[in-house]
Amino acid sequence: MQVKDIMTRDVEVARRDTLVTDVAERKRSHDSGMLPVCDGDKLVGRVTDRDITVRATANKLHPELVRCQDVMTPNVGFCFEDQEVADAGAVMQDHKIRRLPVLNRQRRLVGIISIGDIALGTRRHQTRRCIRSRSLGA
Repeated sequence: MQVKDIMTRDVEVARRDTLVTDVAERKRSHDSGMLPVCDGDKLVGRVTDRDITVRATANKLHPELVRCQDVMTPNVGFCFEDQEVADAGAVMQDHKIRRLPVLNRQRRLVGIISIGDIALGTRRHQTRRCIRSRSLGA
């Protein structure tokens, strides 16, 4: 099964110049732990709750003056949409993250895959395979 089969396609993103207050509001309204930071549709980083806490709040920076580029994590791990789900899981494990940006082969952001997507997607895949086996008389 490939990443594109189970990833989330409609991704909320932030821009480098997005205010941290706006990022926090978007994260709350979309119940998201991570927002990719993009320049156009090119991935340039990510911003998490931890990034905001450690790089802005702990340094007593005023959130209405701080931009994404000031707190984001650059050079983030990612996977390609045509990779196997197991490969994406391995990247997530290596980086100790729960959400992974998904790029197409032109390196443009096309989605996000989460641990939940993997758990639900592989379970649906196994269920479909089991049903097909039963219908074929296996």
